[in-house]
Amino acid sequence: MEFAKPTVIAIPFFILTVALEWWMVKTGKAKGRYETKDAIVSLAMGLGSVVVDTIFAFVGLWLLMLFWPYRAFDMPVTWWSFILVFLGYDLIYYFKHRIAHRVRWFWSEHITHHSSTHYNLTTALRQPWFGPLTGLVIISAPLVLLGFHPAFIGFAAGVNLVYQYWIHTETIGRMPKWFEAVFNTPSHHRVHHATNARYLDANFAGVFIIWDKMFGTFVPELDTDKPIYGIVHPLSSFNPIVVAYHSLFGLLHDCWRDGPRPWRWAGRFVSPPGWSPDGNHSRSEDLKRAYLATHPEQAGTPGLPKRYAASKTSPLASVAPAE
Repeated sequence: MEFAKPTVIAIPFFILTVALEWWMVKTGKAKGRYETKDAIVSLAMGLGSVVVDTIFAFVGLWLLMLFWPYRAFDMPVTWWSFILVFLGYDLIYYFKHRIAHRVRWFWSEHITHHSSTHYNLTTALRQPWFGPLTGLVIISAPLVLLGFHPAFIGFAAGVNLVYQYWIHTETIGRMPKWFEAVFNTPSHHRVHHATNARYLDANFAGVFIIWDKMFGTFVPELDTDKPIYGIVHPLSSFNPIVVAYHSLFGLLHDCWRDGPRPWRWAGRFVSPPGWSPDGNHSRSEDLKRAYLATHPEQAGTPGLPKRYAASKTSPLASVAPAE
């Protein structure tokens, strides 16, 4: 069973709209920022991702096909089954995306997408060079067990990714209220890409923002707290290899420093980014506490805890993160 690749088909559209947004921003006709080096790196990451995904696509297909003999049904390929698999995949994508932010091994791949300090359509194309090699693709197994062929799931995933392209922009402010209530939008996704304390680990949705509202991870974009984009520890390099693999190298380096302590290695791999075996954490929850230490009046506002409780182990408890 073979399907067209939506992301490949959409490449001419990506190129045209990037050029249009770039021109509009540079001529002052639209909001946003473009830095030539940054944009070129993002485009290079997108091209490299297509190549890597093409080479290693068999890995993800092989993993999911392991579940195919145990399917409960045989779902046909029709318009109504596509709606079902698309909705099912979008729900799974929510959890996949959330795991990618909360488990350092998977974050070492996903961090590539967040590494730009700008937020424009090229940011959408800044994709990892891991393909399915992290193994997270296996989270789609429930759909296979329900009877959706892995290739059909892959097609739905491609359509999902194409939708997410247009929400990577500052050119669009907010959509109509009914649209903002149901769908992921540029406003919602700007929050997701921000490093502001209140916005960390929020808005994981792919297409439907309702998942974040259902599972308690939704944070609205506030006009009083403009998103600051990038990652907590900014990446200064424009080398695509560094952009793609710096976090993986950092993880392996930390394990090397631990010495022969496999329990520490396991802790680093499965714990959230910022976790430390000595208890001096700088996880997103620690950064939120650190922010509230100097902004206690913000407690209970969107994205921040209702009560400030200083961490006994983290030195960040008395230091606010850089804004």
